[in-house]
Amino acid sequence: MTSVEEPARPGERIRDAARTRAEILDVATQEFARAGYDGARVDEIAARTRTTKRMIYYYFGGKEQLFTAVLERAYGVIREAEQQLDVDHLDPVAAIRRLAELTFDHHEQHPDFIRLVSIENIHEAHHIAASEKLGKIGSPALDVIRRILASGQDSGLFTADVDAVDLHAMISSFCFFRVANRHTFGALFGRDLLDRAQRAHYRAMLGDMVIAYLTAERTAD
Repeated sequence: MTSVEEPARPGERIRDAARTRAEILDVATQEFARAGYDGARVDEIAARTRTTKRMIYYYFGGKEQLFTAVLERAYGVIREAEQQLDVDHLDPVAAIRRLAELTFDHHEQHPDFIRLVSIENIHEAHHIAASEKLGKIGSPALDVIRRILASGQDSGLFTADVDAVDLHAMISSFCFFRVANRHTFGALFGRDLLDRAQRAHYRAMLGDMVIAYLTAERTAD
């Protein structure tokens, strides 16, 4: 007697589709980070996944939309980490240091994210500007920074005129540079910014710089 396979249930089809999309995004992230937007090939991404180029277009619409989806997921990872950060029980100095450490750790652990952001900057943020999702995602870190700054200012620990976006840029720039410029910096100065023996030093240095900026005396313009 010939057996007939039971048709996949709707829930199973949804899970299969989600797994397929996730697998495509995993491989696409690696390929775009390795080859850049212009150098990446959808054929190569399809060859490395259990799907086809046609299926990739079915799920994402095309190479440009796929790269945008890769960026959306990459930014979503750090935004989720920021949202889960609990610093309300800490004093302002410890809280801002913890936020800086979160960014430091994330950038170090996600070098593909650094490369993707560098590639998107080459393209003048074209894909980010066109993404409704990224346009609305903002940065939960800014809300956290504003709360910490308000607490620090109320207690007299922090200077009153510090801007949350400026502080976010300060923290991100050090963390980004450390990963993005590792090789050129090493070639020029003979020092590996990702040397494990120096990791604690750089992590503490970031926090020290941020705290020094927040507690420095400001002179009137």
